[in-house]
Amino acid sequence: MPAGLGLTITRELVMKQHATFASHLRLLHRHRGPSQLQLAMRTGVSQRHVNFLELGRAAPSREIVIRLATALSVPLRHQNNLP
Repeated sequence: MPAGLGLTITRELVMKQHATFASHLRLLHRHRGPSQLQLAMRTGVSQRHVNFLELGRAAPSREIVIRLATALSVPLRHQNNLP
């Protein structure tokens, strides 16, 4: 394997995972109703961070995933399936 190829593959996998979470978050956000500002206030993060998460420009920590899922009333059994 050429030097740096492993890092490139890892980066691509991480970016795909962020994109998957971003699409899940957008769908949940649209179906559950609160605005980005309301969601940000409920989770204790900035509206800009929520926006970046929805766009896939920021990587969520597990804590943020749980806070977002709770704020969006995602059932516990489905929270574990979030990327």
